Amino acid sequence: MKPRIHQVLFDFDGVLAHYRHEVRIAHLAAHAGCASERVREVLFLSGLETEYDSGAIDTAAYLGRLGEGLGAVVDEDAWLASRMAGSTAIDGVLERIAALHPALSLGVLTNNGVLMTHAIPRIVAPMASRIEGRVLTSGGLQMRKPAPATFTRALDVLGWEAGSTLFVDDKFTNVQGARDAGLHAETVTDARSFGKALKRYVFGPQTGW
Repeated sequence: MKPRIHQVLFDFDGVLAHYRHEVRIAHLAAHAGCASERVREVLFLSGLETEYDSGAIDTAAYLGRLGEGLGAVVDEDAWLASRMAGSTAIDGVLERIAALHPALSLGVLTNNGVLMTHAIPRIVAPMASRIEGRVLTSGGLQMRKPAPATFTRALDVLGWEAGSTLFVDDKFTNVQGARDAGLHAETVTDARSFGKALKRYVFGPQTGW
C-alpha cells in the first residue's frame, strides 16, 4: 500500500532550480567592479558564506563584510540580483508540482542563508503562492541538513507530521537524514526522477499521481 502524503518539503538548488556558481560570482564582480577571483575569496574561501548559511552571523553583518571585502556596497537588492542571475528554475519539475493536488501543502528546506527566503519565491515564481511562509533555511534554523534534528525542527516550525511528509533532495546524504527523522524521502535530480518518485505515493485526499 502506498504511503499517503499530505505535505512535500523540497530542497532548492538541484531540485527546484539549477544553480550556476560562476554566474553568481561574475554578477557580483560586475556590481563591485572587481575581479571574480576577489569575490570568490571574500565570499567563499574566507568562510563568510558558510558562516551565514549556518546562522552564525545575521544578514547585516554578512552584507557588511561582503561589501567591505569587495570595496563596494552590497545591499539586499544587489545580493538578490546576483543569486537570481545564477539560478534558473527547472521548468519540468515545476510543471509536475503544479499538477499535484491543490490541498497538498508545500515547503522548502535549504542549506542557505536567510536572504534566500526572498530569492526563492522569485526564482520559482509559478509555485510562489504555494510555498508562501514555508521557505526555511539553515541560516534561519541555525541547523543544517543532513542532521535529522534539522528536519525535526523544520517540521515543528511548519506544524507538519513526519509520517505524512515527503522530502526530496538531490543529495542522498540529506535524503538519509530525513528518513532518520521519520520522513519519507527520495533522491530527485530532474523532472524524470521526480515523476518516478511521485508514483510511489498517494497525495492528499485523493490520488494525485
